[in-house]
Formats: sequence, C-alpha cells, structure tokens
Amino acid sequence: MISVIIPALNEEKSLPVTLARVLVQSGDHEVIVVDGGSTDRTRAIATSNAGVRLAVAPKGRASQMNAGAGVVRGEWLLFLHADTLLPDGALEAIAALPDDIQAGGFRHRFSGNDWRLRLISWMHNLRCRWTRVFYGDQALFVRRALFERLGGFPEDHPLEDVVFGERLRRVSRPRLLDLHVVTDARKFMQMGVWKSLGRVALILTCHELRLPVPTRIFFSDIR
Repeated sequence: MISVIIPALNEEKSLPVTLARVLVQSGDHEVIVVDGGSTDRTRAIATSNAGVRLAVAPKGRASQMNAGAGVVRGEWLLFLHADTLLPDGALEAIAALPDDIQAGGFRHRFSGNDWRLRLISWMHNLRCRWTRVFYGDQALFVRRALFERLGGFPEDHPLEDVVFGERLRRVSRPRLLDLHVVTDARKFMQMGVWKSLGRVALILTCHELRLPVPTRIFFSDIR
C-alpha cells in the first residue's frame, strides 16, 4: 500500500483538485490530510471526500508530515504538497519499483506557460538528477521502514525537505521518475519570478555554507 500524506494549511483553493488527482489513481493506497490549524474550509474539504482521513498537527510541514507518517499503514510514504498535482499513473509507477529502490520523486513542472518558470523547472530537474536530493514539491516517496530509521523530517530546520533528502542520499540511491508533478506557480508569480529564484538561491547557498537560513524572505504564506 502507498500512503499519500498531504500537509495543509488554509488550502481550500488548491486542495480539491489535488485530492481529485490522487483519488483517481489506480492501486492500493490511502490518503491522509494533515491540517496545521487552518481557518478556512480545508478540514471540511478533506473530510467531505470518501477515502480521505484527516489528522491534525502543529503548524509546520515537517511536523505535519511526521504526524501523518505516524498514523498510516502503507509500505510506501508519498509526501504531497497541497498545491501539487500528481500525474496519471504516479502510484502505479511507485508500486512497480524493484525492491532495491528505497526512495525517489518526480520531475517538477510549474503551472502555467511562463517560459521563465519552465526554465526554472528544467534547472530544478537537472539539479535533482545530479544530486539525487529532492525538494518537497517533487512528491518525495520513501519506504516507511527507511523513513522511520532516519527519524523523519527534522522539525527544527526550515529546509526539512533538503536536509531529509541529504540524509536519504547517504543511505540509498533515490530514483527520479520520468513523470512530472505540477506545482501551483502562485508564489513565484506573486513575489516575482526572478526575485523568487534569487531568494531560493540565497537560501540554498546559506544552507551549503552552514549559515543561518533567512526564512522570512521566501517562506511566507501565499494562498
């Protein structure tokens, strides 16, 4: 079984489509939406869908994803952002992986047709192919036993996806699937495409140099 874990916070606009794309997938799977204190209709949307379980956790993607991982039954854990859409056949592709593959993710694409966003996604996928470290919006999947052995996502670090991905790379060779997930481009469009790219580059550079990560410049709630 594949357990799809969706951390959410005030995602009433994006969540319905995200859930719809998950629920039409073939194969044995379960869906858990982990709410971090929404004040909109996020919880109501989750509970109105048959086959979706709702969990709650303190605000924060790492906290919410770890909480979701603690209540699931699947061999595989798939962590899906509430504004990211799975491609057709995504869960079947994971289920078909050989036993020696312990983790992986999907190629990334932004919504819309802006050439700048296409370029950023291309660079994003090239980086992932080279480093085998996945960002959260690539729908990271990992076998539950390995996730638990690594201690889950670090809840004391703003780059929980990168830090976990680096740990994952040390003990496995994650597989980049040749399928694309599509992430809502709202944050890049509202903050400015090039400005957003520059901010991401600064955050990652600080992480690589072990400097304090300036989270306020990018990790704002945009809905």
